[in-house]
Amino acid sequence: MAGIYLHIPFCKQACHYCDFHFSTSMGHKSATVDAIARELQLRQNYLQDQTIETIYFGGGTPSLLTQQELELLLQTIRSLFIVADNAEITLEANPDDLSPEKLQELKSAGINRLSIGLQSFHEPHLRMMNRAHNATESLQCVKDAQAAGFDNITVDLIYGIPAPDHSIWLQDLETLFSLDVQHVSCYALTIEPDTALGRWSKKGKFIPSEDDFTAQQFEILLEQMALHGFVQYEISNFCKPGYESKHNSNYWRGVHYLGVGPSAHSFNGNSRQYNVANNRKYTEAISQQIIPAETEDLTLADQANDYLLTTLRTIWGCDLTKMRDNYSYDIEATHRSYLQQLQQKELATIKDEVLYLTDKGKLLADQITLDLFVE
Repeated sequence: MAGIYLHIPFCKQACHYCDFHFSTSMGHKSATVDAIARELQLRQNYLQDQTIETIYFGGGTPSLLTQQELELLLQTIRSLFIVADNAEITLEANPDDLSPEKLQELKSAGINRLSIGLQSFHEPHLRMMNRAHNATESLQCVKDAQAAGFDNITVDLIYGIPAPDHSIWLQDLETLFSLDVQHVSCYALTIEPDTALGRWSKKGKFIPSEDDFTAQQFEILLEQMALHGFVQYEISNFCKPGYESKHNSNYWRGVHYLGVGPSAHSFNGNSRQYNVANNRKYTEAISQQIIPAETEDLTLADQANDYLLTTLRTIWGCDLTKMRDNYSYDIEATHRSYLQQLQQKELATIKDEVLYLTDKGKLLADQITLDLFVE
């Protein structure tokens, strides 16, 4: 069981909050897609004949791919790897790309799960983030995707956007639930230094929300998701029963994956690889049959910390027995007093040798995880 991630590093324009690797110049898109196809050939043995259960087109904006480019990549994967008949094949898309014609192309190519970056239904917030779509397109593209036969749709929303109160966030959620999608990913607006918002914030031109305001919106999110039948199976991810993202769930469970394309990451259990985050350097290296990646060999402590970091974010929790048996790390013995404090403060629970964070604990997940790391 394994997955393949393809990073498509192109966008129409730069969102003001995004620090992922991408280019707004489309001049070398076809050459980069060809290079990704060649990298798949070079990396054919990375997953050692494991069956591919998930394929994920991320970015960037994969919905900018033409039908020919998309089919080239999928055909290359199927020719080189053992792909499960029921493989989950996800493509991230922007609303402004999803015309009825484009949706039919995606369907014909074999995409069976759409991840649509709505971010908000509030026009001023979309403009502030420099999104390429408007609120009307946010609504229409989901309806068009459903009409085209897509029955596994996830959408992204961002909370913690500065506002006088929570009314806009509540309206966004109300609109979301009216669309009857199967999955939602919700992320707090994060101000990264090397972004427009980061630069504006440093100059005092943009004032981020207070932490308490963002935490309150997260609590509203949890309450509303539960009321509408969504399961929070990871801190930022919610689904109707049975609609978990297989691809992302595999990340959190430590399943191996191959990442191809500029800036893509790969993981095989013992090491991680990081492709160069530069389109020109990437394509030039691939043309010379060189994989432009750095490798990080993982120590047993690294593997333990990775397992702790990913599992504590999920509904499945961190298996303390597995930590002892697989990584020689006894959390209960090492952090007995701290674990007792977490339980007394109702931040965590331990049941059947599994450590879970409560809703309160999820607000402090990063700090709790760091406190439990192997040093």
